[in-house]
Amino acid sequence: MRPQPTALGSHRAGHVESLAGEPFSLVNDAAVTDPQAEIERLRAEVEALRLRAEAAEAAADHDVLTPALNRRGFVAVLRSAMAFCQRHDVPAVLLYLDLDGFKSVNDTLGHAAGDAALVQVAELLRANLRESDAVGRLGGDEFALLMLNAGLDEGRDKARRLAAALEADGFVWAGEQAPLGGSFGVRAFAGHTDPEVWLAEADAAMWVRKKGR
Repeated sequence: MRPQPTALGSHRAGHVESLAGEPFSLVNDAAVTDPQAEIERLRAEVEALRLRAEAAEAAADHDVLTPALNRRGFVAVLRSAMAFCQRHDVPAVLLYLDLDGFKSVNDTLGHAAGDAALVQVAELLRANLRESDAVGRLGGDEFALLMLNAGLDEGRDKARRLAAALEADGFVWAGEQAPLGGSFGVRAFAGHTDPEVWLAEADAAMWVRKKGR
């Protein structure tokens, strides 16, 4: 007698290979031979793969160390915000932060302390911004903050407040305290079409501020 054909994707050992290439256990023979059950299983797996892809995409835009966006994610947000501001005539301001004293933290307290300091700074920045704003870690000890529906004066005021908060909190590691501050560059949106140009302008303003301290 010839063996009877099995349902889509089934295997006589009671397992099938999923769309992701992983084994999927069948509950019983009814599940193997029930086309509707197989369709539902495939639908569930497709949905799981979609959610996994979305999670991977989100992870690609976030910094691996801090709760901030990484440079790629922040630039993407910046590009979308620029288009929105241009289209609806909405003001926005960009703050560029370079930490003061971070090298000393790394050198005297170690790299683990430096990582903890970066996390602390990112959490401070996020806690002091609105839901519509964005924080990104651009690399090393440099961060950027985007404030929508805000002008140059608001950006400068926010930079002053954040700089004061950084200096007041400092950084404590294993009972040792190290000074930690920040220099901010502030640039308002002025019809920029390239996010890297806007970032470069804010970066230049930050260095003017840092050298003048």
